[in-house]
Amino acid sequence: MRPRHAVATFGLAAMLAACQATPAPVSPAAPTGVLASAGPAASASAAALATDTPSASAPNPSGSPALDRSSSGPPSAPSARPSPTPAARPSSAPSVRPSPTPAARPSATPAPSARATAAPSARPTPTAAPSARPTPTPTATPTGTGSSAISHVIVVWMENREASAVTASTMPYLYGLSQTYGRADAFYAVTHPSLPNYLAFWSGSTHGVTDDAIHDLSGPSLSSQLAAAGRSWRVYAQDYPAGGCNTAGAYTGGVDGPGVAGTYARKHNPAMSFTSVSGSSQCANIQPLARFDPGVNVAFVVPNMCNDMHDCSAAQGDAFLRAFLPGVLTGPEWAHTLLVVSFDEGGTNVNGGGRVFTMVARQGLAGVTSSTFHDHYGLLRTIENVFGLPCLGAACGATPLNEFLP
Repeated sequence: MRPRHAVATFGLAAMLAACQATPAPVSPAAPTGVLASAGPAASASAAALATDTPSASAPNPSGSPALDRSSSGPPSAPSARPSPTPAARPSSAPSVRPSPTPAARPSATPAPSARATAAPSARPTPTAAPSARPTPTPTATPTGTGSSAISHVIVVWMENREASAVTASTMPYLYGLSQTYGRADAFYAVTHPSLPNYLAFWSGSTHGVTDDAIHDLSGPSLSSQLAAAGRSWRVYAQDYPAGGCNTAGAYTGGVDGPGVAGTYARKHNPAMSFTSVSGSSQCANIQPLARFDPGVNVAFVVPNMCNDMHDCSAAQGDAFLRAFLPGVLTGPEWAHTLLVVSFDEGGTNVNGGGRVFTMVARQGLAGVTSSTFHDHYGLLRTIENVFGLPCLGAACGATPLNEFLP
């Protein structure tokens, strides 16, 4: 019997000889890709063959099974096949498959992160549009002073009474309207006598006038403002002669509309004091009271010197208002009309011209009594605001009657 090492040596020599004689089968048995992926394992097998110390777990470079030291003859097929199978599969599968998988998945991750980042940054940008819209709403609101529903203003002026003289006993009709609609209890005339108060209301200045004489003034006024803005205006002066531009200081006529016959006084007609009216076609906007039209944008009503209480009693003035005002309160334009009945001056010098009774009415106004300080400049400012006109003179610093507006 040969020794075991002799048998092993003989078997190994025979296998090496067979490998050298037939090299072609090596390629199918061990593909290039597999050997390359095996790397260290293949080197270890070659080293084992060189030193003649074969390993049971390392494959033979020829693709033949390794020898089993415990067997006395050539190794059987079942003992050789399991060795290369576990050695090749674990080394190639883990080394190739895991590396692309983690590398590909993280690279796709930035796409969602980019989308999430872009979406929030793009969405806040359109919010600039809403922030721009509230900007015109605050600019336009002061111009109209919340009075967009008002398109007609009618002002009626009576004469020479302190506010305390107008009561439920002396002027029940006017006082009753103030309770129904509204009353400005802190309304003051600017000065004395009559004309500078009319000028203050119509132009924002007294122009240095301190009497009731005839004055021809240049410069802007409410009439020139309204004309430039394309708004209609009228001064309805009771007993003013019909036809032509009548610039005289006074005219006495017959019955002209409600009330009794009396005298027209130019000092109570502020528009006539401005040459932009008296010297132009605008003078045609001064008309007798019988032609009253509540459809104009601004109407200033000047009763004659009896019906306005200058020469007659408070009872006569109240009777005139009782006959005239229902045509306004029930007229087709009432829903868009602001009505103000006031006085040119009081009987004292408080705040310049005394405290004067002022009734304010419009549709929807109910029982409003104001203690806010107002004067003739503030009434002008109110009209200018309603129609979006620039303020004139002292009207710029006056307080409009906003509490009575829609």
